[in-house]
Amino acid sequence: MQIYLPIAELSVNLFFLVGIGGAVGFLSGLFGVGGGFLLTPLLIFSGVPTAVAVASVTGQVVAASTSGALSHYRRGGIDLHLALYLVLSGILGAFGGVAAFALLREAGQLDLVIALGFLLLLGFVGIMMLQESVRSLLKRRQGIVVRERLPHQHNWMHGLPLRVRFKKSRLYISVLPVLVIGLFIGFVGSLLGIGGGFIMVPALVYLLRVPGSVVIGTSLAQVVAMMAATTILHAVQSQSVDILLAFCLMVGGVAGAQFGAAAGKHLRGEQLRGLLALLVLAVAIRFGLSLVLTPSDIYSMAVTSIAR
Repeated sequence: MQIYLPIAELSVNLFFLVGIGGAVGFLSGLFGVGGGFLLTPLLIFSGVPTAVAVASVTGQVVAASTSGALSHYRRGGIDLHLALYLVLSGILGAFGGVAAFALLREAGQLDLVIALGFLLLLGFVGIMMLQESVRSLLKRRQGIVVRERLPHQHNWMHGLPLRVRFKKSRLYISVLPVLVIGLFIGFVGSLLGIGGGFIMVPALVYLLRVPGSVVIGTSLAQVVAMMAATTILHAVQSQSVDILLAFCLMVGGVAGAQFGAAAGKHLRGEQLRGLLALLVLAVAIRFGLSLVLTPSDIYSMAVTSIAR
């Protein structure tokens, strides 16, 4: 069943779109992360224009993250004070990311920058996650008990000025690294079309020592607000948000996430992190190949500007 995507200007099989959304939703539920960093590359590899894929996925990420954020909020799993700083800085970063998106699109360099961004970002994160998961698995086999650092154990970042007390997280830390993290996630998320949860959660845990009881909910709250602002900015500035595409992806994602969450209960944390790392590295390698291999169609027609 073919449907026409008006913004992407191409016809796509409806069941294919729902299937992609369901597959990414399954992986999101299985690994406990947002699916933007997987969904955007899959759409690009499927022939959807890069600008439309990046802008449309932001709406899907908002819908997918909202239910999770509400669930954590009802259980008291969100530090609203910390989330406020992350949201404000994230929205500022989103303004910068959307502005860079528009400039790169006008210059005809958007596809190249998106590919390089995913290659570097996913390659770095995937290698770090794989190393950590392999070390944990080896230590478990050797019978070594790994003691995690407690949330109240500080590092050098906690000695920076402008300290603020976050009562829910039981932290008294400088607000500067919080703002920097929010700005970075907002910029990268709006430019690449990813929620950034797979970066935000490790940053909050390992850099700021945010307790695990509130870290996921706080991250989701920031993702919802930041990506909602990004969706509006893309719709107004670049007119690249395809509502029909985003809706089809959401339908599949909601169903797939339920099955993924159920399947994830049968795997240990180290195994999940290792599988996710391999998946992230596979996407990074695919982008790397797209940069060095000759495309099937070496010619491209694109309108970069309109003569007045």
